[in-house]
Amino acid sequence: MRSEPTASAAQRLAPTFAARVAGWQVTHGRSNLPWQNTRDPYRVWLSEVMLQQTQVVTVLAYFTRFLDKFPAVAALAAASEDEVFGLWSGLGYYSRARNMHRCAQEVVERFGGAFPHTAAQLQTLPGIGRSTAAAIAAFCFGERVAILDGNVKRVLTRVLAFDADLSVAFNERTLWADATTLLPSTDKPEAITRYTQGLMDLGATICLPRKPTCLLCPVSDACAAMQEGAPERYPVKLRKLRRSAESLWMLRASDSTGRAWLEKRPARGIWAGLYSLPVFESRTALLEALPSSCNALQDEAPFVHVLTHKDLHLHPVKVVCEGAHVLSDRGRWFDVQEWTELGLPAPVRKLLVAGG
Repeated sequence: MRSEPTASAAQRLAPTFAARVAGWQVTHGRSNLPWQNTRDPYRVWLSEVMLQQTQVVTVLAYFTRFLDKFPAVAALAAASEDEVFGLWSGLGYYSRARNMHRCAQEVVERFGGAFPHTAAQLQTLPGIGRSTAAAIAAFCFGERVAILDGNVKRVLTRVLAFDADLSVAFNERTLWADATTLLPSTDKPEAITRYTQGLMDLGATICLPRKPTCLLCPVSDACAAMQEGAPERYPVKLRKLRRSAESLWMLRASDSTGRAWLEKRPARGIWAGLYSLPVFESRTALLEALPSSCNALQDEAPFVHVLTHKDLHLHPVKVVCEGAHVLSDRGRWFDVQEWTELGLPAPVRKLLVAGG
């Protein structure tokens, strides 16, 4: 006699899970963020991009400034890359800004300035991955589709005691399937909106990476990780990113009027497309590039700037250049009113601010 297959953890939870999360969101979730309570895909998309790897408190001011400067996707599409980078400056991870700009241009070119309504179509746009596409489709168009950003992964892996290594693609696909199983059974737009927002809020305010406040969680009694007494062991991601290190010498040149020499970085590589102090692989290479009009050489304190996969050991060298000689064909002199509006890598801005 053939036995029936055992229901998965997601299938067992599915009948009540979504309703409980959505109900909690109504009374305890976040509701006053500027990108909430709207079905405008431009605003939702903008917030989703900015919130990738960035805290809400940091994003708030940037979100407002972007909307003031670019109130609609067509305005963002028409902007120059330098304008976008300048407004983004300080948020980091500039590939997000570059993809955001390209995405706005494609929305205008391919879709007549209106975001497509399905997650599948949204994923064809630059910088919009599966989870971001699902968030836009759920919030703005009521599509019944699962999200799986970092916060939601943490919530679901803990509730389900999903201990497979998420650095393995097959295991992540399995979690996507579980996330889909847990979606609200109804197609009503309000249900998917509340549930999706509820999962985000749980991950951001209750189901924290360290010291989650499980007693306040609306699904704590159904959470397998809490029952184990070890919620912090989830999610599991065993494959570690290999870190590397690189030493760079940075020329902090100023002219007799106090202007700074900045060059636009190549389209690929570190700080792609941003303005930067000239960068060299050695102090010798830096000295060889200096014209005779530059003097008062001064080695400043080196420091480490941490990127996602690399530690940059930066060695600033300060020089004063008489007159307004051109140092290369890749840059020009900028006064303080100009460079403060540019897209600058964080360490470059730090050096320029410190130098006055």
